[in-house]
Order: sequence, then structure tokens, then C-alpha cells
Amino acid sequence: MKYNFDEIIDRSGTSATKMESLPKGCPDDALPLWVADMDFACAEPILKALHERIDKKIFGYTMYDTDECLGAVLNWYKKRYGWEEQKENLFFCGGIVSAYAVLLNLLTKEGEGVVIQRPIYYPFTMKANSNGRQIVDSPLIYADGNYTIDFDDLDKKMAEPNNKVLVFCSPHNPAGRVWTEEEIRKVVDICKKYDKWIICDEIHCDLLRCGMTFHPILKVAPDYADRIAVCTAPSKTFNLAGMKTSNIVIHNKELQAAWKELIGGKLSMNGAGTLGLTAMIAAYNEGEEWLEQLKEYLDGNFAYIDAFLKEHLPKAHMVPSEGTYLAWIDFNGYVDGDAEKLEEIMQKKARVALDEGYIFGDAGRGFERINIATPRSVVEDCMDRILKAFKEEKLV
Repeated sequence: MKYNFDEIIDRSGTSATKMESLPKGCPDDALPLWVADMDFACAEPILKALHERIDKKIFGYTMYDTDECLGAVLNWYKKRYGWEEQKENLFFCGGIVSAYAVLLNLLTKEGEGVVIQRPIYYPFTMKANSNGRQIVDSPLIYADGNYTIDFDDLDKKMAEPNNKVLVFCSPHNPAGRVWTEEEIRKVVDICKKYDKWIICDEIHCDLLRCGMTFHPILKVAPDYADRIAVCTAPSKTFNLAGMKTSNIVIHNKELQAAWKELIGGKLSMNGAGTLGLTAMIAAYNEGEEWLEQLKEYLDGNFAYIDAFLKEHLPKAHMVPSEGTYLAWIDFNGYVDGDAEKLEEIMQKKARVALDEGYIFGDAGRGFERINIATPRSVVEDCMDRILKAFKEEKLV
């Protein structure tokens, strides 16, 4: 079927975080393009499956580790990426941030180092800090308007005995890079050299620009699978964040046992939601047509913003997006690192609620992350508001 991504859906009255819990300082009428969920209706097969499950009338305890559920996940990996995985290596968690926190507690001790590559998804920093771990930054290189990995610096950071884990974001949020096989192999080889763990966040793996190819880390480096934990989920791909379902891939048998003991034995966090599993199974089994149409629509939104900036705000630069639905825009040509000024303009003048670049680390100062998984008319409104605000500030 043909999906209508131009449809404006009223999300009021749904307790939507994106709409009803705007970033501090934003006026109530700010256009919400911050937190990463979509303003698009879910794929019809997902909605149909949910309606059919509701008609069963009972929502008792529901198992994750069934052939139907695990088969849907593993078939998706194989079909989309040629990634062959085994059922016994797949584990449930209610979300990737939760899984990340659990893995930190299993793989590190308080005071030990966790290496990240800023600018990076800010909960990686928050959860490490709140669990008493030491964040160690190996920043990406920003040059010629794009990002690459600083392999020399990463080698130095991973060589430190106190640094136990690398958090590898693939595709990268917010930089939008889809790492090549060669880049992933180099990252793995550095960690292998020092026998360090990798927690790999692959939540955005399905959300690529048309023509891009995603390389699962466990397919690129099966020889190091024993020291890698991979986090995937249908939440970003199919707009199911509220369903609280993610799939964690662990090969190491000792870590598997520790995961089961902590998640199930100590915390009782191993229970999956009935409707979450229903939605995930339907998404992986029948959601591919919707996803392919979505990718084309997102490509159009990115192209619109890029053209708009080049015409109206030429000193701003949208970093080329290879993956995610998050536009990462460098406004330093106008604010020269003054993140507070930029935030004031966006929130008070433009009345747009975005993720300010500085929350991703100092390397993000002067940047904005804009969630463009929204109808084109909303993207146009956002850019018009920003341009008007910059004109009022006499920046253009």
C-alpha cells in the first residue's frame, strides 16, 4: 500500500513526551522536533496485529523467547544484512538505554573508564556518570564538514588499563555516519589488541539513506564476538519507542549468565510487554514495505533542509546524513561556538524545541540536532521559523 507521510496526526492527549515535556526554557507553543520518535502513523500491519491481539481480550504474562518472536528478529537480521545469529544469543530488555546501564554494571566497576566518541548520544554519558563510571572521550574528527574516527587517539584511550569498555554508536547519533567495514574493523582491532569490551548501539541500523549499506559489527568481526554486546530495537525503525522492546545480542557465555542473573534474578526486568512483542513481530515480519517508503520520504526531508540552508543560511552546514532521521546542523558560522546564544535564538525567537548540540558534549557547541521524522510541512515551518529568527537577530 501507499503510505501518506504528509498526514498531520494530532498527538495531544497521548502523554507524548515529545509534545508535553519540552526542553527547559522552551515556550509551550514551541515546535517539538527534539526527542527521537516519529510523527508518522505506524505501518498498517503493526496496527492490524495490535487490534487482533486486543481482540483476544487477555493480556497476561507473555514470553519473549518463543520461536515466533526470536524468529522474527533473527530473520530480519538475515534478510536485511545477511547477519546470521543464533536464538541462544538473543536477550530481551525494555530499552537500549536500560540495557546499556545493565551492561555497564556487568562489565565495569565504579571508577573504571568508559570510552565514548563525542559528539554522542547524551544518555551514554548520563548513565555512566550516574553509575559511578569515568567517562573518557575519544572525540570524532570534524573536518571538511564531516566526521571520521580518530584511530590514533582511540588506540591511546583503549590502551589505558583503567578503560574497560568502548561504547560504539553505529550508525552514529548525532553525526549520522554509517561506518564502513574498514572503519568498524579498525575499531574492533584496537579493542582486540587490548582485550577490551565493546558495547555497540545499532538502534538506527535500519534508518539509512537510500543506497547506503549497514554493516553489523558481529558480521564484520565474528572473531571478536566474545567481547561484543550489541543493542538493537524496532523502536526507532518502526516508531515503537513506547512499546519498550529491544533485542540484545550477547555471545559470551559468562556475560549471558550474569545478564540473566541481574535482569531476571535480581531485578525482575525480564518480562516483555504483550503488545510490545506483538508490534515487534508484526514490524519485522511485515513492515519492510513501510520502511522503504519511509526512507525515501526522509531522504526528501534531508534534501529540503540542505537546499534551504544553502539558499537562505549559507554559513550553516548540515553534516551529510548517511543514517538516522536526525539532521545535525553546524550553526557556528553564525554563532561561533556561542551555544547559549544559539539556544536562546532557537527557543525564544524561532520557538522550535530542538536538541541543543552542547548536550552531546563540547564538540557539539554551536550545533543543533533536528528530528526530521515529521511531515514535510512541519520541516518547512521549522526552517522558516529559524530563518525569521536569524533575520530578527540581524545574523543574515
